[in-house]
Amino acid sequence: MENLPSPAIELDKLFKRVELEMRGIDPAVLLSYSWFCVAAASHLGIEVTKNWALRKAEKERHTLLRCVHIYKKHKVQYEIRTYFRFIHLQRLTGSTCDTYLEYIERNLPEGCALKVTKVECVKMPDYITTSGKDI
Repeated sequence: MENLPSPAIELDKLFKRVELEMRGIDPAVLLSYSWFCVAAASHLGIEVTKNWALRKAEKERHTLLRCVHIYKKHKVQYEIRTYFRFIHLQRLTGSTCDTYLEYIERNLPEGCALKVTKVECVKMPDYITTSGKDI
C-alpha cells in the first residue's frame, strides 16, 4: 500500500462580530424584518448585542421642470426617503453565520436591501510574534 498524505482538516472560521445594515423605503417593513432577524438569531442561539434604527430618514430630492421646452418657473420636486436599521451579532462560527445569512437573505422583503459586514478572528502571523529572540 502506498503511503498517501491525509487530507488537511479545514477549521471553521470564527467571527467576532457580524453587522447587518438594512435599508428600505418603508419603516414598518424594516421594523418587521428586523424582528424576524432577531427571532431567527435567538432560535439559532446567536447573541444579538445591538438592534437600532436611525431617527431620521436619509432624504434625496430631485427638482425637475414640468415642461421641457418653456416655463422655467414651473418645477416639480420629488423626494426619496431611505430608512435604516442595524443589527450587531457577536461570536459566530462560519457555518452558523452562513446558515443564518442564507435564511434571512431568502426572506428579504421587496424594497429592502441588506449589507453584511463580518469581523473575523484570525491567528497572529508568525512574523509578528517573537520566538524569544531579541530584535
